[in-house]
Amino acid sequence: MSQRLALVTLIVRNYDEAIAFYTQVLGFNLESNLDMGDGKRWVVVAPPGPAGGSGLLLAEAKTEAEKAAVGHQGAGRVWLFLHTDDFWRDYPVLQGRGLKFLETPRSEVYGHVAVFEDLYGNKWDLLEPR
Repeated sequence: MSQRLALVTLIVRNYDEAIAFYTQVLGFNLESNLDMGDGKRWVVVAPPGPAGGSGLLLAEAKTEAEKAAVGHQGAGRVWLFLHTDDFWRDYPVLQGRGLKFLETPRSEVYGHVAVFEDLYGNKWDLLEPR
């Protein structure tokens, strides 16, 4: 048997602003942007890397509950992890693109890491695993 986690849904305020952030600031690829009618789209972004990796399904908030969840899906904790093969290559590039880091980089037993926020306030780790 073979399984993998393919997509995680991320609730966003607006499809186009989210696409711009994830592709221009984080450097993700726009894998899919299909109009499904009635204002819904199938939008998938994924970091560059081997085919078949995981990605984000961007879901534009429609209901009041969904709108309230934008930026709070991790309840204030780091809940998304962007792995890199070279932390010290990517960290200054992302800083230069305006990514908001919440701390200075640190070395942990599991790798080099720094917490950053996306445009909605979701917390992520930029992580080069050991």
